[in-house]
Amino acid sequence: MKILVQADTFDLGAEVDAMRQGRTDIGAIASFVGLARDMNEGSGVAAMTLEHYPGMTEKALARVVDDACARWTLLDVTVIHRVGRLLPGDPIVLVVVASSHRGEAFAACEFIMDYLKTQAPFWKKEETPAGERWVEARASDDAAAARWSGG
Repeated sequence: MKILVQADTFDLGAEVDAMRQGRTDIGAIASFVGLARDMNEGSGVAAMTLEHYPGMTEKALARVVDDACARWTLLDVTVIHRVGRLLPGDPIVLVVVASSHRGEAFAACEFIMDYLKTQAPFWKKEETPAGERWVEARASDDAAAARWSGG
């Protein structure tokens, strides 16, 4: 399992290749890459800054990966979340999940992302033409995460 919080970008292909290296037990790898957009809530976004508490954030991400591993039979997981100032088009987050079967890989990848969007300790500030603003949680993200609470 690999969990990183970093300012540097990441390479999806390199991360998947590293996960596959020397493994023949993996039958499926599901991945998600989240990107910074140039528009949010009807206004342009020139940049976004992500802040976190070092140490606390990594522990929180490790807990969600542990939760995913308790729900599904996973062979490996990589979570990389960027912090700092990001421009539209920049990758923000990467989740890669390996399992024997696609269903478990897809479900665990979605579960981890739903957690990251709603509960992970990151704070996002956008730079817009009207000035800076903190990004609030979305009801749709909360609803997506709530469906996992019974599992």
